[in-house]
Amino acid sequence: MPMGWLAMTQSQDGHGDDQRDGASEPPPLVLYGAAWCPDCRRSKRFLSEQRVRFTYVDLEATPEATAEVERRNDGKRIIPTIVFPDGRHLAEPSNAELADALGLPRHAARDTYDVVIVGGGPTGLTAAIYTARENLRTLVVDRSALGGQAGVTERLDNYPGFPDGVGGAELADRMVAQARRYGVELLQAVDVEALDARDGRVTVRLATGQSLQAGAVLVATGSTYRRTGAEGEDDLIGAGVHFCATCDGPFYSGASEVVVIGGGNSGLEEGLFLTQFAEHVTVVEYADTLAGSRLLQDKVLGHPRMTVHTGTEVTAFEADDSGRLVGARLRDRADGTERDHPAAAAFVFVGLDPNTGWLGGSLDTDPRGFVVTDRVFSTSLAGVFAAGDVRAGSTKQLASAVGEGAAAALQMRYHLDALATADR
Repeated sequence: MPMGWLAMTQSQDGHGDDQRDGASEPPPLVLYGAAWCPDCRRSKRFLSEQRVRFTYVDLEATPEATAEVERRNDGKRIIPTIVFPDGRHLAEPSNAELADALGLPRHAARDTYDVVIVGGGPTGLTAAIYTARENLRTLVVDRSALGGQAGVTERLDNYPGFPDGVGGAELADRMVAQARRYGVELLQAVDVEALDARDGRVTVRLATGQSLQAGAVLVATGSTYRRTGAEGEDDLIGAGVHFCATCDGPFYSGASEVVVIGGGNSGLEEGLFLTQFAEHVTVVEYADTLAGSRLLQDKVLGHPRMTVHTGTEVTAFEADDSGRLVGARLRDRADGTERDHPAAAAFVFVGLDPNTGWLGGSLDTDPRGFVVTDRVFSTSLAGVFAAGDVRAGSTKQLASAVGEGAAAALQMRYHLDALATADR
C-alpha cells in the first residue's frame, strides 16, 4: 500500500492514542471501509475492544484506495477488507474469523473446571484472581475483549490507588497480567450460548461447539450503554463521547460547554453534576418532554447554567483533526432544521442494557433484564452466581464491580467446599 494513503487516514488503537503524522510508525494492520457500512463499524469496534492498533481507510474520504480493495478481491469492492502485516487479508470477516486471524485463543484447554467465569471485565478478572489463588482451576470466557468497558475507557479518575488517574487499557492489562500470573486460563472473542445445571455440576456451552463442566459459574457479563447511533459516535467514544459523568466529568473542568443527551432521571442528575466542572451544560432530549422526575426537572430548568432542548435529536458528532470531539449536530424534530452545537464533551444517557440475552431465560431476571441474586450472589440456578453490572441492584461503578467480584469468588469457594463435603 502506498505510504501516501496513510497520511490521509485516521489511525486508531484500543489504547485511545491517536497516531499523528510523523509521531511514530503507523499501525501495520489496515482496515478499508466506509461510514455507511455496518460490518465496517463492527470490525472497527472489535479491533478497538481487542486493543489492536490499526489504520482505518475511509473509502469515501480516500476514493483512490478503492483500487487496493479491488486488487485484493479480484476486482470486487468488498468492505470491510482488512490487511495484515504479512500481506494476508480478510474480506467481510466475522468476528470469529477475525479473532482466529489475530491468533486469539478460542478453545478451552480442558473440559472440566472448578470455576468458569463468563465475562472478562473487572468483576470477572477479580473473581478469577481470587479463585485461582485458592488453587481452583479457573477459566474466563469473554465474548469480546478482556477488560470490559473499563478497558476501552480513555481514563479512570476515581479508582482507588491511582491519585493521578489511570488509563482504562493500562488497568485492564494489569488485571489480565495478574490473572495470568495465577494461572487463570483466558478465552477471548468466544460467546457462551447456554448454561445448564444438574447433578451438582454446571454445563457451559460455547459457541465454538465446546461444552464445559464446572462446579461453579459466575455470570459477570456486565451491561452496555445504549448509544445514539449518530454519525461519528463510535469513533469518538473516550475522545469526547462518554457514558459516565462521575468517571469522566472532571476531565472537563473549565470547559465552556458540554452536552448531555437524554432527559430521564440519569441524564438530568448527571447534567446537574457536570455543572461543577463545565461553565454551561445543555440537555438534549429526543421526546417533546423530559422524562425525569418533576423535582429534577425543576432543578434543571431553574439552573442558571443549564439549557434544555426537547424534541431534538443528535444526528452527528463532529471531531477536529486530532480526533477529539468539538461539537454535535442537532436536528429540530418539528421543522427538520439542523445546527452545529460546539461542545467539549457529550455525555450519553439514553439507557443501559444488561448483557443477558444469551441466558435464554435460564436465570431469573428483573423487569429490565438484570440478573436477580440473593445477598451471597447466588442466582436461581444452583451453582451459578452473578456479580457486577449485570446484577440487579449493582451500582454500575468500577470499584464496586471489583468488590463484588472478590465477594462472589469467596461464595463460589464456599459452594465448592460444600459440594466436596457432600461427595465424601
